[in-house]
Amino acid sequence: MTAARNQALATQARRVYLEALVRGMTPLVAAVGQGANNLLVQSAPHAVMMARRDAVQAWQKSGPNWQMALVAALRHAAVHGVSDNAREHETTTPAPTTKMSLVDDSTIEREITSSRLALVMMDRATWEFTDLRTRMQALEGQDDLDPLDLLRAHVVARVALDAWHRVGLDANIWQLLHHELHEEFAQLVSEAYHETNRWLIAQKVLPEVDLRPFIRRTAQAAKDVASAASGPAAPAPAFAPPGAGLAPTSWTGTGVSPAAARSKASSQADEVMAQLQRVLARHVPGFPVTKSQVPARPGAGKPSLADVSTLPAGAVVPGDVAGMGGGLATGAAAAGPRPALADAPPAAAASPRLLGAIKHAQESLQRRPPGTGEVGNSSPASAPRALEEIGARNQAFKQVLKQAANNPAERATIEIVAMMFQSILTEERIPATVRVWFARLQMPVLRVAVSEPDFFAAADHPARRLIDRMGACVMGFNTAQGGGPGTERASSDALEREIKRVVQVVEAYPDTGRRVFSTVLTEFEKFLDHYFENENQASKRGVSLAQQVEQRETLAIQYTIELRKMLSEVPVQDGVRDFLFHVWADVLAVTAVRAGAQADVTKIMKRAAADLIWSASSKSSREERAEVIRRLPPLLKTLRDGMSHAGLPTDKQDEHVRQLNNALAAAFTAKTAAIPRERLDELMDQLETLEAMLPEDIDGESHIDEMLVRDLSGHESEGMEVVAEGGSAPTPAMVAWARELQVGGWFMLDYRGRNEQVQLAWRGLRKQLALFVTPKGRGVLFSLNRMAAFLQAGLLLPAQDEALTVQATRKALAKLDADPDQLLR
Repeated sequence: MTAARNQALATQARRVYLEALVRGMTPLVAAVGQGANNLLVQSAPHAVMMARRDAVQAWQKSGPNWQMALVAALRHAAVHGVSDNAREHETTTPAPTTKMSLVDDSTIEREITSSRLALVMMDRATWEFTDLRTRMQALEGQDDLDPLDLLRAHVVARVALDAWHRVGLDANIWQLLHHELHEEFAQLVSEAYHETNRWLIAQKVLPEVDLRPFIRRTAQAAKDVASAASGPAAPAPAFAPPGAGLAPTSWTGTGVSPAAARSKASSQADEVMAQLQRVLARHVPGFPVTKSQVPARPGAGKPSLADVSTLPAGAVVPGDVAGMGGGLATGAAAAGPRPALADAPPAAAASPRLLGAIKHAQESLQRRPPGTGEVGNSSPASAPRALEEIGARNQAFKQVLKQAANNPAERATIEIVAMMFQSILTEERIPATVRVWFARLQMPVLRVAVSEPDFFAAADHPARRLIDRMGACVMGFNTAQGGGPGTERASSDALEREIKRVVQVVEAYPDTGRRVFSTVLTEFEKFLDHYFENENQASKRGVSLAQQVEQRETLAIQYTIELRKMLSEVPVQDGVRDFLFHVWADVLAVTAVRAGAQADVTKIMKRAAADLIWSASSKSSREERAEVIRRLPPLLKTLRDGMSHAGLPTDKQDEHVRQLNNALAAAFTAKTAAIPRERLDELMDQLETLEAMLPEDIDGESHIDEMLVRDLSGHESEGMEVVAEGGSAPTPAMVAWARELQVGGWFMLDYRGRNEQVQLAWRGLRKQLALFVTPKGRGVLFSLNRMAAFLQAGLLLPAQDEALTVQATRKALAKLDADPDQLLR
């Protein structure tokens, strides 16, 4: 086709679209009138009935006028276009010398109503609109439709609302009739798109729409995709789901220690942040991109900028930004240095006008919207409606905030934050009642983002981490409560109350930037420890048992260390020495955990150790030998009691007693020096005060014996399982991933023939032990390496492939990949 013919077809297509809208107005008005009449026959309180009567009378009087005004406005817009500042109530950007003013409430409410109508129309007509837009792009040779093109649903909604108010109909009447208006407008626009598409197909304009050529990619992205397609190996996926396994990593000769290994999840988060930095550097003039990645979480090594070939297909990779490589800063995100800025212009403080608009938007969200309760105080039944309300309001606020923005960087920041929260608020795995509270964080996060550009570079920025932690904790509520008792609902209520408190604290300190997010993050993590230990009915019993296990294993190791020191220069038979180190140290630990370090039974066990040492030493006189024989029966009884107390089976006890008898018999004929009485008294004193000598920290990790834990659990043994086998030797990266797992996260566990949902409820002080609990309260205890092995084998799968804000950022990047110009619109 020639360019002239293409333009003629495009003009005629717009005429077909306009006429379809105009024709549909008559049945639309009739349907709304029928809906208005139906309101009068529905029972309602007297005040509501009076309001309905007044609204219906106003509609009957002004409805036909609205139809004529709307048709005239549509025809005018088709010829002359729609001006962004056409309405008199619209606020224009003041000159630098004029006094700053904010958009009034009526303007915001009208934007909200318009946005809600546009969302409903696009929900119904998304695919028809996509096809029509593609055909119009082909005919007109444009990258995209103009933002104020009448083909766009939000422009039709704006024209309809303007005509509504011009004829004297107010917002209350629209609110009463909004169900009919939404349904009829969605049907009208869908039919208009369909009619226009059918006409274009008849003219042989893209009968089969292929959207791929119209997805805009940068030159570098196309080069990367072509290189990947022709290369010898396909790129790795952006996030390998647990269970896919990792290739064994060899650390020999690499100069990287296992302690410096980083998990794949952390590396992928850094890749997403680096990708976002490149997009901003390429498309947003003056945006202060970072020179290097942000520090990883404590304990992780120094990441480098990821190879872009590992990003998902279709991701925007605009090319390298000068100066973006290099090493990493160190230190925790909450208190450490921010990433260095590139040589681009330094980030200026957010404009006062924008900060004022953000404050105004936040206050509006906190106020009671018409027809609903306070945003955030939503019941499960009303939460979906509240989310719809919030989505529409946020869409309206985005446009108002962009008008108040001072430069392209601020407009891009507003757009990306809005995209991220749109993803978060549509995450169905998070209960709607919690998403309503998350929505109130959008403006505080935006305030931080416009003031701190490293929000877009740091996966561990406090604001991001707070949202990630809260989201991870509630990600399993919807399914976990399906078959649980009422106590689970009470436990989730406690968690929701804490999320509500956290959001309200953030809102109360809007000018403190990242500090308030860092503070409430610390408070939330402390709450989680208390919650799982004391409030969550499914976990508190298991957490108590797990804490006893950790205390017991730690004490056993520490007792062994101190006994080795005490006996290093004491001549004790090897069999007795081994018994003390491998058996009796554990008996002392079990007794100390169950009865207390200073209890009488614990002191008896310590005295038995001293008596055993003396009995096994060389005996040269008849009197000493007679004393050993006299003391031996009660000593052996105490040893058996201690071993029974520690859960050793009878056959094991018999074996140990037999070995001790052999050691004692050998001591009778031994030619070694006897232990002086003074040295024995000194050993006894050391045993009495053994706890005072225990080291504050130890290296290494303990081996957990399953029967040991079952004994501690007593009658509750069936509620506690210890994972002692399964999986293969984990790589350092998997161990790093296991160490990163945080309390509150949800997982699917495949163990002992069951595949069930579990929540990480407790991590030991040294992170060597981890307790998962099922919604019904059964605990599953892992050591660190065993947990890493299960992650590597795919037997333990996280509910989230990546953190909530990383996922939201990735989705935003996918939208920007298709249309990067929306950053600046």
